[in-house]
Formats: sequence, structure tokens, C-alpha cells
Amino acid sequence: MIVQAIRSAVFYLLFFAHTIILAIIIGLMSRLTPNLKSVGWSLAQYWNSANLFFLRWIVGIRTEVTGAENIPAGGCIIGAKHQSDWDIFAVLPHVGHPAFIAKKELLDIPLFGWAARWMDTISVDRKKGKDALPAMMDEARAALGKGCRVIIFPEGTRRAPLDTPAYRSGIVRMYLAMDVPVVPVALTSGLYWGRNSPVLWPGTARAKFLEPIPPGLPGDEFLKTLIARIETETDAMVLEDARKGLARPISPRLRARLNELEAKSGASS
Repeated sequence: MIVQAIRSAVFYLLFFAHTIILAIIIGLMSRLTPNLKSVGWSLAQYWNSANLFFLRWIVGIRTEVTGAENIPAGGCIIGAKHQSDWDIFAVLPHVGHPAFIAKKELLDIPLFGWAARWMDTISVDRKKGKDALPAMMDEARAALGKGCRVIIFPEGTRRAPLDTPAYRSGIVRMYLAMDVPVVPVALTSGLYWGRNSPVLWPGTARAKFLEPIPPGLPGDEFLKTLIARIETETDAMVLEDARKGLARPISPRLRARLNELEAKSGASS
């Protein structure tokens, strides 16, 4: 535990220092050399790869991503489960030119926000509730028009593994308005890099792009399908990882949920 805590502290130090330095560079480039966006994007990709490197060699978190063949050509929406900051690093290399949806507070940070907006990040003002959706839709439509894949975390925030799902209406509104496929993403990252956790645990964090949901479904049917695909696959992946053994301590809540899944798995076999 002590050794892993030290390794985690080293990772966080490098992660934040690295992020701040590159945010300053890319943020200034966005204002001073806006025509060099390709260079800024290369730096963003470097930042992503460096973080995956730090995770692998400092705290022992490997990365495994499958199902990228399910991402259709052209514009689409990527709707991913969200358990950790790792989710961004895992998804980004596989989606071409992404446009992440992020809370407005992040984009209001000087330099960091400039850099994020330059990289086509879409802002959503959570304080406005549903009133924020029209502006978000306009930005998402513009991003799709530029050939971006729009990445949204439908639950809006990071949630613990096997926590009760809490999907928001934004993904449904976007699906109905944009008329493009939605690619669900299941993952297990919270088992290794938990929400607000000071300690990161070694293991293989996994993400899986699932079969896309075609446009044209009624909103309630779409949401039901999205939740079923993401939650069913995420539950199966988390249970599989737990069966292999986890380095992290398992809380009573997580143990109870794993036992429930084991019972369901046994009953269905």
C-alpha cells in the first residue's frame, strides 16, 4: 500500500506538471499562432500518449482497447461509460479528430480552456440545466460538420464501478437532433484509477467500443438500448477482471455488487 501510494504520488506530480506546461504552450499557440492547429493537435496527442506511458511504467496500469472496428466512417457520437480520467486517454487515439463535451468550468480556466476550445472541445454549462442544451447542440453540430467524432459521457460525471447507472437526457437530445450513429463504450478503468482516489492500482484497464446504434430510433428506445449495451458489457468486463484478481482493496459495496453478478452469472449458465 505504501509503495503504491508513493508511485501514485509520483504519477500525479508528473501528470499535473506535464498538463500545466502543455496547456500553457497550446493555449498560447491558440491565440498567437491559430493557423498552426495541426501542431497543437500533435502536442495534444503527445500529452495523451505520455500519460498512458506514465500510467504503465509508474503505477502499473496497462491499457487495452478493443472494438475500434465498430466506429463507423464519418461523423458519429461516442457515448462512453465514465469511471476515470483514463477514459479520455483510452478513447482519444481511436476516434480520429475528437470533440469532447466538457463542463464549462474547465473551459473557463485560463490557457487550459483556450487550448481545449482550440481542440474543438464542446462546452456545457451544467448550472443552466436543460437550458444549456441548445448551445451544446449547436457546437456539436458544428463539430460534426468539421468531421469530428463527438465524445460524450452520458452520465455526466465519473461513477464508481458497478454503481447504479444515472444517464442524463443530453445524449438522447443529441441523438435525436444529429441523426448520426452512436457508438457505446464499456470500460473497467474505475477498478484501477477510482474517482477522487489518491492511490492508483496496477492492472489492465480495458475499454471496448460496442456495436453502433443507428439513427432513427425513438428517444426512449434509443436510451434503453444504449444503457443495456453499456451496462451489460461493463458489468461483464468488471466481473471478468475481478475474477482474475484485483490489487486494490475491495469495498463492501463493490463486493456485494460482484456477488450479485456472480449469482446472476451462475443462474444463467
